[in-house]
Amino acid sequence: MHPIRIAPSLLAADFARLADEVRSVEQGSADWLHLDVMDGHFVPNLTFGPVVTAAIAKVATRPLDVHLMITDPWRYADAFLDAGAAWLTFHVEVEGHGDVPGLLRHIRTRGAKAGLSLQPDTPAARLAPYLAELDLVLVMSVFAGFGGQKFMPEVLPKVAELRRLGFAGEVSMDGGIGAGTIAASAAAGTNVFVAGTAVFGAQDRAARIAELRALAAAAR
Repeated sequence: MHPIRIAPSLLAADFARLADEVRSVEQGSADWLHLDVMDGHFVPNLTFGPVVTAAIAKVATRPLDVHLMITDPWRYADAFLDAGAAWLTFHVEVEGHGDVPGLLRHIRTRGAKAGLSLQPDTPAARLAPYLAELDLVLVMSVFAGFGGQKFMPEVLPKVAELRRLGFAGEVSMDGGIGAGTIAASAAAGTNVFVAGTAVFGAQDRAARIAELRALAAAAR
């Protein structure tokens, strides 16, 4: 069984105090730091690119979990790997734009872990051709592109379906994860929990991370 990992999403952090925000959640025992990269095309919003990712890597002591919500990960993967991504995930929905197994192998050859993500309306079976090349699957429990959305419990059966398909890697869930939803996600088999406003909106971030971890552990 993979360990429980709490991965605060920096999308919910104060960008004017990013180094301080990173330190606060690391001191609060965060396991990973989750970075949502948006291109204004695959999703309508824009966020940070490789330069900001590299700046975060300079102050971070936890692995950077980089989620590419972009149409052309083939073009930009190396830039984010160079910037310090330890885990690099892109969306299966862009599979028609390039060689998915080739990019997954390239990410792993570069020494990082490779992941694919599923939008809420994309079935788990879509990943079947790629499972042998994956270290992580990121199940979106909201539609990619906006923070603060409401958790969609209808995605939970995808986790069990991934296991039935033979996936033995880490399963992450992103979107609306908080004290009221993490137990259901953990019970379904998720082990990595991406939490944005639930962590960065808390006055005591260490206490919130501990609470989330305890709720997940109790539900497994």
